[in-house]
Amino acid sequence: MIKFILKRLGISLLVLLGGSLLMFVLTINSGDPLEDYRESNDRNKEQIIAAITRNLRLDDAWYERYWEWLRGVSGCVVGKCDLGTNINGNDVTVLLGNAAGSTLRLVFIATILAIFIGIAVGIVTAIRQYSGFDYVVTFLTFLFFSLPVFWAAVLLKEYGAIRYNDWIADPQISPLQAIIAALVLAFVLQSVLGGDWRRRLITGGVTAVFVFAALTYFTSVGWWRAPALGIGIVAVVAIATAVGLTALVAGLNNRRVLYSTLTTVAVGIVSYYAVSPLLEAPTIVVLLVLLVVAIAVGLVSGYFWGGYSSRRTAMSLSAITAVVMGLLILVDRAVYAWAEFLNLKPRPISTIGSSTPNFRGEYWESILDNATQLLLPTILLTLISVASYSRYTRSSMLETMNQDYVRTARSKGLSERVVIVKHAFRNALIPITTIVAFDFAALIGGAVITESVFGWKGMGELFRTGLTAVDPAPVMAFFLVTALAAIVMNMLADIAYAFLDPRIRR
Repeated sequence: MIKFILKRLGISLLVLLGGSLLMFVLTINSGDPLEDYRESNDRNKEQIIAAITRNLRLDDAWYERYWEWLRGVSGCVVGKCDLGTNINGNDVTVLLGNAAGSTLRLVFIATILAIFIGIAVGIVTAIRQYSGFDYVVTFLTFLFFSLPVFWAAVLLKEYGAIRYNDWIADPQISPLQAIIAALVLAFVLQSVLGGDWRRRLITGGVTAVFVFAALTYFTSVGWWRAPALGIGIVAVVAIATAVGLTALVAGLNNRRVLYSTLTTVAVGIVSYYAVSPLLEAPTIVVLLVLLVVAIAVGLVSGYFWGGYSSRRTAMSLSAITAVVMGLLILVDRAVYAWAEFLNLKPRPISTIGSSTPNFRGEYWESILDNATQLLLPTILLTLISVASYSRYTRSSMLETMNQDYVRTARSKGLSERVVIVKHAFRNALIPITTIVAFDFAALIGGAVITESVFGWKGMGELFRTGLTAVDPAPVMAFFLVTALAAIVMNMLADIAYAFLDPRIRR
């Protein structure tokens, strides 16, 4: 395996070298960086042209400029990166650090959400093949996949920002709107859960009544402007997570695993009050320590409850439950700050920029500001990726579920949960892993348009301004990050193959 990885790294570096040379040559030959300045009537025209010529080293041959850039990049191996200067004489390494932080934050969150949502939807549609739910999801995924990014971004800005900001000033949901929302969610849930007509009717009816009552109650108490979760909702969601994970992976008949995850939730409920003072204005170190403690609690609970046969499963599920519980506590704390955030920023969803200039909120208000700035571009990139993940997951699951070993597992009397989770899904993950590797790098490239529409100061703007000005340094910095992301993700995919299919290790 190590020999295979080293071979792949060597090939990837050669591809990276050839791609960088091609990108550099194409960029410097895409136009004349001095064209606008030669036609200028500015009295300092000659000084400006001389400065740009010096910054871009236009008097040197192209191979000398490329070699100088390559030397600077090679210094990154020892932590001394020198990516050159842009047309204005600014250090590109500093510009890349700021731009990459914004873009990678956006792309990483969108990728994680797309993986979980897309795979879950793909599995359900494979199980409910040719059902009404399958047809609806198929239509929506093809719609999202074919949507022009710029057009979808404009729609999100109109309905997700402008009209939402108008609504949140005096949030009201009429009974008719509540009925429509309840019926839509009831239809979706009964389609996902399936069953005979009686089970579908009960599921849809309960869902419709619950959603209608919740929307009516939230509107009457003004919850939309002053929301609160509280320990009750946190506990209910955490318990549902614990029971759902246990039912999906181990089965509810495995009492040891169920008790382990529920014990983790109980400890989390107690710690809800204990960690409250630490969450007033936590640092990254504090949050990391709390994360480690939460995982440790889950592992200890699984170790003692799991017994000899189920210890590993109990420990892993309890650790996941602990992380979910911790995230719920953080979300609860952020929700409490929403009312004050609206006082500081009456129109919370911005359409331009990655942060609000001169925002004067406290810790949690600043977190909400960054989150609302991330919201729309993240939704856009997630919808596009979900379409791919759900389709590939569906086709891979359908192919796997028709294999002989799956039929053999069913003939042995194994439950459908075991057949799908432990036999079909694991083998179906291999082609999906490949898509994840390519999609991450593709999202960075696709973020160019998204960032342009939403006015993000990220790598998209760095690439676009560099290409417009025929400035190779910013363009090459964008290429370097994108290419390295593709290489790293493909390497992780190769390693994941070995874990998913032991035959690949040989």
